[in-house]
Amino acid sequence: MPLTVGLTFDLKQDYPQEMSSAADDDCELDSPETIDAIASALEKNGHKVFKLGGGRNLPQTFEIVKPDIVFNISEGLYGRNRESQVPAILEMYQIPYTGSDPLTLSICLDKSMAKKIISYSNIPTPAFKKVEEVDDIYGLDELDFEFPLFIKPCYEGSSKGIRLDSKIKNISALKEKTLQLLGTYRQPVLIEEYLPGPEFTIGVLGNKKPEIVGIMEVRSLNNQNKELIYSYEVKKDWENQVQYLCPPPISPKLESEIKKIAINSYRALECRDVARIDIRLDKHGTPNFLEVNPLPGLMPGYSDLYIMAKAVGINYNVLVNKILSYAIERYPHLRINNCRSLFV
Repeated sequence: MPLTVGLTFDLKQDYPQEMSSAADDDCELDSPETIDAIASALEKNGHKVFKLGGGRNLPQTFEIVKPDIVFNISEGLYGRNRESQVPAILEMYQIPYTGSDPLTLSICLDKSMAKKIISYSNIPTPAFKKVEEVDDIYGLDELDFEFPLFIKPCYEGSSKGIRLDSKIKNISALKEKTLQLLGTYRQPVLIEEYLPGPEFTIGVLGNKKPEIVGIMEVRSLNNQNKELIYSYEVKKDWENQVQYLCPPPISPKLESEIKKIAINSYRALECRDVARIDIRLDKHGTPNFLEVNPLPGLMPGYSDLYIMAKAVGINYNVLVNKILSYAIERYPHLRINNCRSLFV
């Protein structure tokens, strides 16, 4: 049974220039090629797709297009609740949609709030401090964390604000970098203990019984023993800087521990349908939660989720329609008999 599917998104080309304060301001937003690829995947499964865009024009659009469900990848533009804006509008209009609800999206974008819930759930995560304003910098002398530390904007994803100098070795550099980030990104800063171990990202799909799509290690390409800082500079030159190992060369025991952390984090933060969890090992080799992206990138050929899905034999069209299918299962009136048998 085909559905009318709305597609909500924000394009890099539409980022307001007056808001720009850093070179990476638009890096979370999508390209027309990604939107076309998602629409094509849904259409190949028999659905009728309308590209709705995002933001303030949606209420007027709903007067013309009445979607059965919305495939949402809108990142929003303003504030720490920006990823929640489109889902909140959809809930107001009682329109079903893919992905996590506004509460989870806001919590996950605020790294400090997410880590509080993770800590409460007894899931390992680096100790941290949130610095909200310039006056708080004077209190950093009393910080009881051991150097090196790691610093990043509190309300960003896609390595926004993370640079090669984000690993901090002394109090002077910490104060200087904190001041810089507060001024550039106009939001609080998260300071956390630096974890020296390898970094992994884990794709998760589903709801009641979430499944691991794959585990991928992100490793320095030029020096396998070098600690990787997965920064904006590295991501821009990823073909020459990093290698993606999927599956990673790890023991079954470590693989099991990483999967457990990922699933427990997904459940603790009440993610829905899809998410990507970042995990890093501490100096003892224990997996620690770093952050979660409940709106993971879906750029065909390049996104982490795509790479992990491809490694286990899930092609792009199937991945997109799996996400839609899990959302459909949450809305009884939309359930389609043998929906998964329609995957192409």
